[in-house]
Amino acid sequence: MKKKEEERKKQIMNAAFHAVSNLGYDKVTLQDIANHANVSKGVVHYYFTSKQNILLELLESTTSKIYRFEIQEIGKYHSAIEKLQAYVNAVFVSPQDNKKFYRVYLDFLAQANGNEDYKRINLKFYENCWGIGQEIIELGKGEGVFREDIDPLTYAKVIRAIIDGSLIQWLTCDIEEQHTFYKDICFNSILKLLK
Repeated sequence: MKKKEEERKKQIMNAAFHAVSNLGYDKVTLQDIANHANVSKGVVHYYFTSKQNILLELLESTTSKIYRFEIQEIGKYHSAIEKLQAYVNAVFVSPQDNKKFYRVYLDFLAQANGNEDYKRINLKFYENCWGIGQEIIELGKGEGVFREDIDPLTYAKVIRAIIDGSLIQWLTCDIEEQHTFYKDICFNSILKLLK
């Protein structure tokens, strides 16, 4: 029974992600989420007490999933430059996935101003990202491929800013074919900064 409940909850969370991606944070309703999940609104209410509750869990699960994927991809490599390339590739996963995620994520960020829970989840996500950057920078410094004078935490923050800035600019240009261009520019800019 527990497994079936977990699967149903996952189905509703996936539906919530697609509903917010398609309709936007402000417009999406519990009924929209139910429709995307092919369940009744009552089923959604059984698992989540409110729209706010489901969207809060959606942000937390989505950012955690992305972090776990990035860690998994980086773990496949040994050198700092390979890990950096894997990190950028993991973030620039595909035009379709990036569009969906950033549509949802930017909607959440717009709400974060007045929502302490969103701020907390977002800060945890960024702290995880900064941890990845720090690890890569420290490895690169140890290998002698990155500058000795750089502070790992400061530059880890800059790395994530370059990544997000590149993806947001690509998204606002709305030219799918330029996804690879922005990924390459992002990686090369970070590498130049660190060397």
